[in-house]
Amino acid sequence: MPAQKVFGPTQMELPENLLPDEASPGWMNKGDNAWQLTAATLVGLQSVPGLVILYGSIVKKKWAVNSAFMALYAFAAVLVCWVGWGYQMSFGKKFIHFWGRPDISLDEKFLLGRTFVGYLPNATMVYFQFVFAAITLILIGGALLGRMNFHAWMLFVPLWLTFSYTIGAYSIWCPQGWLAKKGIIDYSGGYVIHLSSGVAGFTAAYWVGPRATKDRERFPPNNILLMLAGAGLLWMGWTGFNGGDPYTVSTDASLAVLNTHVCTATSLLTWLILDILFFGKPSVIGATQGMITGLVCITPAAGVVQGWAAILMGLMSGSIPWYTMMVLHKKIWLLKKVDDTMAVFHTHAVAGSLGGILTGFFANPKLNRIFYLVPDWQHYIGLAYGLQSGRTAAGFKQMGIQLLGIVFVISLNIFTTSVICVLIRLVVPLRLSDEELQSGDDAIHGEEAYALWGDGEKYESRINSTYGAEEFPPIGPKGEIQMA
Repeated sequence: MPAQKVFGPTQMELPENLLPDEASPGWMNKGDNAWQLTAATLVGLQSVPGLVILYGSIVKKKWAVNSAFMALYAFAAVLVCWVGWGYQMSFGKKFIHFWGRPDISLDEKFLLGRTFVGYLPNATMVYFQFVFAAITLILIGGALLGRMNFHAWMLFVPLWLTFSYTIGAYSIWCPQGWLAKKGIIDYSGGYVIHLSSGVAGFTAAYWVGPRATKDRERFPPNNILLMLAGAGLLWMGWTGFNGGDPYTVSTDASLAVLNTHVCTATSLLTWLILDILFFGKPSVIGATQGMITGLVCITPAAGVVQGWAAILMGLMSGSIPWYTMMVLHKKIWLLKKVDDTMAVFHTHAVAGSLGGILTGFFANPKLNRIFYLVPDWQHYIGLAYGLQSGRTAAGFKQMGIQLLGIVFVISLNIFTTSVICVLIRLVVPLRLSDEELQSGDDAIHGEEAYALWGDGEKYESRINSTYGAEEFPPIGPKGEIQMA
């Protein structure tokens, strides 16, 4: 056929062997594809820079670099593993009952082909699902800040992705997954991401051990304003987190976005009010925790519940995890024993379980029909609507499936995380040495977050700097500048 002309800022001739529909095939929906790539990038920004900033600022100054770098490393390592074998194990051909077959996702024939939803290329789906896998590992890292050996973390990330995340994702999200076939409702990762990361983080924290005694007794943020900046990126990025999971630009995606923000705001305000009532002061860190629990709780339900249910879920996500963190944590032996730095057990495991249960109660059959594109008589009816419509058995069945999913995810992550940690410590120590725990970033990375005069930078490093000692004024014994 004759060469095609492309008209634009510059005109050029396309090669004769390039068909016009190769770059934009008829089966691909351009609007859906554009939104999916945008939503994926919003989720990616939650991790880099969102959680990188949040982790680096919410810890003690001496742990800022290490904490931020744990998040950055995980993001990069997950991507390489994901295209190497992780995506196919999560969404590819069946290997065993609960697991996909390992295979690469780098061949152009696969990446340019149609994904299982039919109107998106596989490359888009691989990218979209990657950012979810990455944030799961980063959330686990939140439980381990301030004492995990970085070399152990480098081994933990690919191992946990391979032997835990892929199993949960395939079982719950892949159309061939056994829980997916049973009709579990996990709209955007309340089980696959948040419950998994909360349980795995808590389990790994048990095996790694606690922070240094001084750090555990007092661990103030080094920069609360930056912490809020990271939290804000996390919150706004959730627009893509929940808005992208219908895999299409739909009314359901719009509802999911609005429900997400409504629940989150309600949860934040509920946590804030409880802090004021019981502790007398409005805590910024507490409000951030309430924000996170709201985001986590609505995630499995975002597009399948009505707005009033999102409000109720926000009230519960701002109060129940608050109670487990502020009251039960001080009474239960195991919770006191395990040093969970970012309290991911409460903010993700408790809030994720709560969201899964409330989804089983509030899930609207009409909204489920829009999201899953199946007749609602098969499954997907919340208990509240089952009681209302006389389909009580179907409502209780849905609640049972939701509870089964919680039991499965908890069991899977306790077992796999424990095995991985035990194997890693045969190779390298899981926990840093006492000397490294005292020094923090400087001992581990040879770098410090705040290298300012008298506040983190060693006097010797100024003497030996490239500018020469004569460039700096004399420094007194307390770090003050001595004038000539």
